[in-house]
Amino acid sequence: MSDQFATDHEIGENNVTIMGFDIHNPVFAVSALLVILFVAGTLMMPAEAKSILDAAKSFSINNFDWLFMSASNIFILFCFAIMILPTGKIKIGGEDATTEFSLPSWFAMLFAAGMGIGLMFWSVAEPVAYYTDWWGTPFNVDPKTAEGAEMAMAATMFHWGFHPWAIYAIVGLSLAFFAFNKGMPLTIRSAFYPIFGERVWGRIGDIIDVLAVLATIFGLATSLGLGAQQASSGLHFLFDTPDSITTQILIIVAVTSVAIISVVRGLEGGVKVLSNINMMLALILLLFVLLVGPTLTILSYIGSTSIGYLENIIPLSNWIGREDDKFFHGWTVFYWAWWISWSPFVGLFIARISKGRTVREFISAVLVVPVAVTVVWMAVFGGSALEQTMSNVGELANGIGSVSLAMFQMLENLPFATISSFIAIFLVLVFFITSSDSGSLVIDSITAGGKLDPPVPQRVFWAAMEGAIAIALLYGGGKEALSALQAGAIATGLPFTVVLLVMCVSLYKGLNAELKPAS
Repeated sequence: MSDQFATDHEIGENNVTIMGFDIHNPVFAVSALLVILFVAGTLMMPAEAKSILDAAKSFSINNFDWLFMSASNIFILFCFAIMILPTGKIKIGGEDATTEFSLPSWFAMLFAAGMGIGLMFWSVAEPVAYYTDWWGTPFNVDPKTAEGAEMAMAATMFHWGFHPWAIYAIVGLSLAFFAFNKGMPLTIRSAFYPIFGERVWGRIGDIIDVLAVLATIFGLATSLGLGAQQASSGLHFLFDTPDSITTQILIIVAVTSVAIISVVRGLEGGVKVLSNINMMLALILLLFVLLVGPTLTILSYIGSTSIGYLENIIPLSNWIGREDDKFFHGWTVFYWAWWISWSPFVGLFIARISKGRTVREFISAVLVVPVAVTVVWMAVFGGSALEQTMSNVGELANGIGSVSLAMFQMLENLPFATISSFIAIFLVLVFFITSSDSGSLVIDSITAGGKLDPPVPQRVFWAAMEGAIAIALLYGGGKEALSALQAGAIATGLPFTVVLLVMCVSLYKGLNAELKPAS
């Protein structure tokens, strides 16, 4: 191994005195304090908090759409380049490194952490929203037309395809490489050692890690609130239980409790088990909708969605001369900022479970395989929903009334609706637990200085904090507060876009040095 980036942290010397990352380190203290202040401020002044954060979100999206779009394109090209180049043969952890998890378990964990709950939430609602012009159509295509249906599926796939997974892949590979090949702590700052040198262990590194913690916990708390709303809507749909703040809070308490148990059990006994359960349930639900729905039509959507996605990926990636501002800013730029704000969480988690994989294997699995699975998922659920909408069947024929109800409104028009809806609710909750669980492990690792096995009480603290933030915001501010929190996550994506671009340069320098013989 080249010693170009050798550091005391590589061999463990001065780790305590230089890094000092336990529950008393600056990253933990500053992150916890900022989170508490944010929650307190939002509870006391939800409208004002929403106004400030919405302004930050609008500023980020309207003034830096070019940065989000061009950077996301660069990330895809960079990923394919390092996969094809000789850097692709480098093994994470060195030549003698072995994998911790089987390929199916590894894939299940990275997929569940990366997108699982989002696919449950948007796979029905998003295509129908574009088709019916609920909030803008791509390229101003006429809604409720055959062309509109094709573009609805292509645009949905665009938002869940190569771009987000390229973002995750860069963060995940950077962290895995510098942690397992260079012996540095598994934390965001380590990925910048080739750029900043020893300064990453000082204030620059503190700022990077604090931003990562805030982006992660904001994103998780928002997802917790949205997931609770979907589960609450599903329970109301099935059992006529109150679809209220109280129900949502009870759901969050239950989910957080299970997540804490899972977090205490660790990766092997917690996240891995739940992720495998996720994938099995998701497969069962997918096969059910495929078989009892319009099977031949759904199968045709797999091909047409793939072709439509590939045909439109370049036009949809272009930001110059776009006239469909409502769609472009309201959906695409929003999504790119959202994925970037989530990248510290998903990337660090993927890094943690990927030792022993080659760069080529890593990029293939993280970038290519999930996209293929997502095409099938979107074709089955989005295609079924579009068919119902176009055929004037059920509530979806009237357009999107409630995003959180869309999945259940689609299932209502299939056989065994009660059973499938119950499975969908359970699946949302389990996806939700794995996201909270893996997110807590990631935050814990960052605030403990990149330690792979931080203290259990610290894991419990962060898992509980995620639930507490979501509960406080639901109770104190309702939709206003959740919207404010979501806007905060989007605003966090702006500085992290620059961080990720710098990370690409740093990763290339590290990989290139690894190819050179040790001097």
